[in-house]
Amino acid sequence: MASRTNRRVLLGGVLLCTAALTCADSSRLIAAESQPQPAVVAANFPVASAARLAGDGKQTRFILDLDRTITFRTATLADPYRLVVDVPQVNFQLPAGAGSGGRGLIKAFRYGLVMPGGSRIVFDLTGPAKIANSYVVEAANGQPARLVLDLEEVERAAFVASLPPENRPELRPAIAEAPPATVPAKATADAAQQKADGRPVVVIDPGHGGIDNGTQSGGESEKNLVLAFGLALRDKLEKAGKYRVVMTREDDTFIPLSDRTKIARNQKAALFVSIHADALPRAEGDAQGATIYTLSDKASDAEAQRLADAENRADAIAGFNLAEEPTDVADILIDLTQRETRTFSNRFARLLMGEMKSTVRMHKHPLKSAGFRVLKAPDVPSVLVEIGYVSNKGDLEHLVSEGWRSRAVGSMAQAIDGFLTKRMATAGTPN
Repeated sequence: MASRTNRRVLLGGVLLCTAALTCADSSRLIAAESQPQPAVVAANFPVASAARLAGDGKQTRFILDLDRTITFRTATLADPYRLVVDVPQVNFQLPAGAGSGGRGLIKAFRYGLVMPGGSRIVFDLTGPAKIANSYVVEAANGQPARLVLDLEEVERAAFVASLPPENRPELRPAIAEAPPATVPAKATADAAQQKADGRPVVVIDPGHGGIDNGTQSGGESEKNLVLAFGLALRDKLEKAGKYRVVMTREDDTFIPLSDRTKIARNQKAALFVSIHADALPRAEGDAQGATIYTLSDKASDAEAQRLADAENRADAIAGFNLAEEPTDVADILIDLTQRETRTFSNRFARLLMGEMKSTVRMHKHPLKSAGFRVLKAPDVPSVLVEIGYVSNKGDLEHLVSEGWRSRAVGSMAQAIDGFLTKRMATAGTPN
């Protein structure tokens, strides 16, 4: 067997690679289509066929079987503790349920495509840990190529000290705001194609997606439930023909929060509607019904604050951009335009509540506010609708029901039409 030093570079900082390949930032990886491809095209991507964990709460090893060597980059994040591994686009063919369970220092892990040409593995850790060893070995003696990560328990102080400044919890408020996110190519193309179309634009934003499942219960994932709802709402609005409808995602794709608002602004949207389905931790009891949220600097109640914190960390569930971009910060300057926008957002929220309460069950406090980052487009009226609680048995039965979905979509479409019709009548155009 060849010397292992010829096949690996141990972790000295956060960047590492195999000797057979040239290290490259994830932003420079060869772009590949994110849509499903024929098998002959998919075969061009490295295939991950198995993953396993070994060890205990002091030292834990992760092993990923591959059909070829790959480059990779790693970083750790705090609060909650995570390990993020960025790799070139990988065709994950892991067994069903892979990553749902953990061992030792790893609670669980998730994986998926986060950008064309780039995939990511995110490990939820039981506590602070460091990468003691990491490498890729080439295939040899009938064994596949493998990515190996060795984790070792450390004290929190040492863990935080090892983080780059932009990822240290106590320093995040002082970091400059991130540069504008790149808008997905499809959204840019849509804007160009629809420029001559004078109809108001409605952007529908199904929450989560891709590596970010959102809440889960009874075998159902929030990302799938809200996508089905969003597509049904799109079809309803398009059938009427009065509005151009743009989806932030139409499939199981991860879209960063900043990209979602960027899509709305680039489209000069008249309205932005983000669709979610919440879940309460068991310790917080039970809740049911739909809730409509608008943007506020101060949350209307503790539950609204909890939900906003959870949704604002949606980007963090997929780690962060390892292409040397600083971490997004939640706070942005709110100018006079946004104050006016909030007025319209609140107006639509009240109208939507009035329409929905006649057809679907609403939360006991159906109108709330909090600092959701996805609602912070300064010039686009925006609401976030939690269509129900996946943690509530009755709500979950509704969320998977086509009949319930049809009624809820109908009432939402009616509210959108009423809101935009009035805006056009009073302002000439909602844009």
